[in-house]
Amino acid sequence: MLTKNYFDTAAFKQTLLFTCLLISSFASLAAQLTVSLDNPPKSGIVELQIYDSVSTFVSEQNPLKAVRYNLAEPEPYIIDGLPSGEYALRIYHDENNNKRVDKNFIGIPTELIGFSNRYMPKAPPSFSRAAFVLREGETRHFDIELYLPLGERGQLGVGLGLITRTSPYKDYKGGVSQYIPAITYVGERLQVFGPQLQWSLADTDNLRLALVGQYRIGVYEEKDSAFLVGLGDRENTFLAGLALKAQLPAAVDLEISYKHDLLDRVGGGMANLNISKDLQRGILRITPQLQFNYLSAELSNYDFGVPAEKATMLRPAYKLSSTSSIEVGIGLFAEITREWLLLVDLRYEALNDDVVNSPLVDEGSVIKGFAVINYVF
Repeated sequence: MLTKNYFDTAAFKQTLLFTCLLISSFASLAAQLTVSLDNPPKSGIVELQIYDSVSTFVSEQNPLKAVRYNLAEPEPYIIDGLPSGEYALRIYHDENNNKRVDKNFIGIPTELIGFSNRYMPKAPPSFSRAAFVLREGETRHFDIELYLPLGERGQLGVGLGLITRTSPYKDYKGGVSQYIPAITYVGERLQVFGPQLQWSLADTDNLRLALVGQYRIGVYEEKDSAFLVGLGDRENTFLAGLALKAQLPAAVDLEISYKHDLLDRVGGGMANLNISKDLQRGILRITPQLQFNYLSAELSNYDFGVPAEKATMLRPAYKLSSTSSIEVGIGLFAEITREWLLLVDLRYEALNDDVVNSPLVDEGSVIKGFAVINYVF
């Protein structure tokens, strides 16, 4: 047991002095950031977040350090006690003080944000373009301009896209590639991506609900295979319904949707469950995906069935119930410049036995994809 006399001894004083010097030494090695805003909002809270890895920056979860400042407090804002290393800084204006960045259905912030290096992307941000190196004991200053990624009226983009896919139909000679104009619009609630659109209805911290629509292109023209002659060309139609998106632990995204034939040209509908996760390598964002698809009996028969009245010797009658399939894929996104964006999506779909057994089909899978280069205003 320590006695009162111990605290008066030279040994205790030396220990205390050594401890103070050690703490002082560690403090002197720690780096510090100071931040000023070019265009500070008039009121509210700003949160400064420092990220030390690509994975946490992409997921926007678990920053190394986060500090909040009331805008009534004088600048500069400070993040201290940082070890040396490579970091990226993100700031957002928490206007409604809900301690999160408000976003639209596809995850684009609808509150003011800013990044280190005066980086102001119009698309998902790249760690490498916001990154900087802090040395031991360094104090570094950043001037940050806050901005709305969607602007005041949303983002309009134009470009060129290529859709391509293999065909599962027997002796099918039709074109499997098609160039399309790539027109996009991304607003706070409305998003349009060529033949697809969605309107955000509601959101919470990790859940978002939206109305969704999709223009569905007919899967074949009868002239392109002898096995299809007499069945008629498959019609284009428009599907609409609801989609629910959730962010799971480890920044995994889950989306469930159902869309019905709004024009009643085919009838029935389709459901999808998609699981994905964003990864990043330099300016390239990589998104592995797993998707489960459901087609109602109406759509399944329209795509793969043979009505009894249109059966032939080589094409017997064939009727399906609802069908399902599994897709695996990968999405690639590159921010070439602030305005020029490249998107590629490749998928492999395994068809189920009921589809493969159709007299119209001789392939058990479909490979499909699209590529889009887009200029964002």
